[in-house]
Amino acid sequence: MNSSIRVVDKFRIMLSIITIVPLWLMLVAPSTSADAQATSSPADWTQFHRDNMQRWNPYETVLGVNNVGSLQLKWKNPVGFFRAILQPALAVVNGVAYSGSDDGSVYALNASTGAKLWSFATGNAVDSSPAVANGIVYVGSADNNVYALSASTGAKLWSYTTGNSVVSSPTVANGVVYVGSFDGNVYALNASTGAKLWSYKTGAAVSSSPAVANGVVYVGSQDDNVYALNASTGAKVWNYTTGNSVVSSPAIANGVVYFGSQDANVYALNASTGAKVWSYPAIEVEASPAVANGVVYIGTDDLNVYALNASTGALLWIYSKFPFFVLSGPAVANGVVYFTSTDGGRNQIGNVYALNASTGALLWNYPTGYLISSPTIVDGVLYVRAGNASAPGNVYAFSVGADLFLRIIPSATTVHQDDLLTFEFPVWNLGPGIAEGEVLSNLQVPAGTTFDYLRISGTPGLGTCTHPPYGGTGQIVCHEGDGMAPNTTWTVRLTVKVTAPAGTVITESAATLADTPDPNLANNTVTMSLTVQ
Repeated sequence: MNSSIRVVDKFRIMLSIITIVPLWLMLVAPSTSADAQATSSPADWTQFHRDNMQRWNPYETVLGVNNVGSLQLKWKNPVGFFRAILQPALAVVNGVAYSGSDDGSVYALNASTGAKLWSFATGNAVDSSPAVANGIVYVGSADNNVYALSASTGAKLWSYTTGNSVVSSPTVANGVVYVGSFDGNVYALNASTGAKLWSYKTGAAVSSSPAVANGVVYVGSQDDNVYALNASTGAKVWNYTTGNSVVSSPAIANGVVYFGSQDANVYALNASTGAKVWSYPAIEVEASPAVANGVVYIGTDDLNVYALNASTGALLWIYSKFPFFVLSGPAVANGVVYFTSTDGGRNQIGNVYALNASTGALLWNYPTGYLISSPTIVDGVLYVRAGNASAPGNVYAFSVGADLFLRIIPSATTVHQDDLLTFEFPVWNLGPGIAEGEVLSNLQVPAGTTFDYLRISGTPGLGTCTHPPYGGTGQIVCHEGDGMAPNTTWTVRLTVKVTAPAGTVITESAATLADTPDPNLANNTVTMSLTVQ
């Protein structure tokens, strides 16, 4: 088989066989998708390699070994078809998840709810992982183009046409977009204009995603080589020849380049010289590695996941209970390694896994559709995408949930007719996850009183409420304006005027819920009663 169609096309062939309000409220409006143009958080996952070129998120503090086993489905959204995808992943930046699809579109989804914010149609399948930088989304398409889109609206800013499909995931560094093409070239494009700065011709298709470190671009080619290119000029610094195609995207850490080859080896090369530091024999390796805390994690076609000492290549552990191929690059965060596996197209099924990074012990898994997507972990949420050949695919988001705890505190224990009575409703997030979409409901102006005013306080987003007019009665619903981090509080204070005579029982109740799965609903409702004196 021609090496230029070894990887993505073999999956497409397989699948084709299968498919023949007043100021005193002090309220703050919720954020919008325009926030995508803001400077990204260090915890965001901006591109396939992440900013550190290691597929490791050192800023993750919510998900960890002790709670990842409690992951629950937060949301899933059917967007297009996810079928013959190589190793793409979602980019998650400033509360927006960006994904490509085999239906030819790029999607922007609200990362908290999964709601679609916008989509952009290219001319063919999008098997490239988006990269987001400075309010712009960069992505490749099988229509031979690299696109730059507004992160907030999806409007096209520019496109650059290569000579063949672009399944390589762009990497953005220092104002330059680096990407490979099936035409055999590695391209460097001006991130603002799309103008070509340089290109380097390899001997076959380039589906590997470039990694950039210390002024050098590292990328694999299906001509059996890994190349190191000067990031400014494209001049070759060195190349290393393996025994078969290199579709694995390199990871760079501590002056070493790590990658897998279809010659059945995992390699570590000196980043400056290309000299081999070590190699580890496996079976055909198409997956990209992750490197964290001195360990290289990588999956192979022999249904295994390996953890190797990054300095020596010595085997630390192996997880060999996967029933399917491991073609995705892993993601590492806070002591956990996340992988996906797929049956290679036979039955259109797959799973996403969480393993203990130190021991390889299985902590959690979840069955999905056909899945080669590399996971993404941001702020306590795990994102993957999956699908099959005959039905819409889905983007999945998993979280451990947040335990909301609600109380009610009256301003007085004794009230009289014509008194003002304030009910305080503090909502705590006891953790461990970030609470999203919090709502305080089942809240009424209680019988025997009339509405006077509302106040909201807390961190970080305050919120908005609907309520009756002054002197009226009825229902009150409040929405917190932003996600609540663990150990933060959001408080609503309702003041009413007591109108009932002595002997009347005034009963107030409320409930709080969130879009985030809540592991303990027992403390989400409150009721209390006072007798008018």
